[in-house]
Amino acid sequence: MKTTIIQPYLFFNGRCDEALEFYRATLGAQVDFVMRYNESPEPLPPGRLPAGFENKVMHATFHIGATTLMASDGCCTEPNFAGFSLSLAVPSATEAHRVFDALAVGGRSELPLTKTFWSPCFGMLTDHFGVGWMISVMP
Repeated sequence: MKTTIIQPYLFFNGRCDEALEFYRATLGAQVDFVMRYNESPEPLPPGRLPAGFENKVMHATFHIGATTLMASDGCCTEPNFAGFSLSLAVPSATEAHRVFDALAVGGRSELPLTKTFWSPCFGMLTDHFGVGWMISVMP
């Protein structure tokens, strides 16, 4: 039986390697696959790739816990992560504080971790790549 899934695909405008390393160090992300533009089995159309992107990440898959995400350096001029956040549920308040603090380095806290009616510990932040995160403790 085939299942329909949704997986976030994040474009980092030349900073994908840095992002993958950051999420590995802060969240224990495991990188499953990386293909660089110069490894593509088919050449890209002329003018599609910005100068200097030959060694950048064309496609990567990584997972955090049981969730698979995809990423690329993309061919955009500015990453745009507006209009959504990634929700990360962790097992304890200690872990919520650890990941919140780690993700917030160089970013900004939108809502410090606090008790809510749906979670004993919930907070929102934007990391230094511009990705929004909602951190919560599983009830």
